[in-house]
Amino acid sequence: QVQLVESGGGLVQAGGSLRLSCAASGRTFSMYAMGWFRQAPGKEREFVAAVTWNGGLTDYADSVKGRFTISRDNAKNTVYLQMNSLKPEDTAVYYCAEARRPYTITPLKTSPEESAYWGQGTQVTVSS
Repeated sequence: QVQLVESGGGLVQAGGSLRLSCAASGRTFSMYAMGWFRQAPGKEREFVAAVTWNGGLTDYADSVKGRFTISRDNAKNTVYLQMNSLKPEDTAVYYCAEARRPYTITPLKTSPEESAYWGQGTQVTVSS
């Protein structure tokens, strides 16, 4: 049974930084692409970033490129999202996602709701 537990959210001023962590268990972590998504009040959940199973490739939403960095530590079964230069519009609940199928990252972006396991989310609030 896959379990994903996010941590690291909180309240930060605009221009500040936060690092989110997601600890995974239940499967061989190093076989699966991982992603971060977010959902702001009144909006649909949206893609933020993804990383391949071996950490070799990353992908980002245009809105966070150059500010956010996704990484993973397969020895610790953990994926991270380093968020710098935060803006009020980054305020959202951030969700960790693990691809259901091994060795593929595309479904995380194209059909995440049916292609991933999800964590419970962690709130990030950026004040102006």
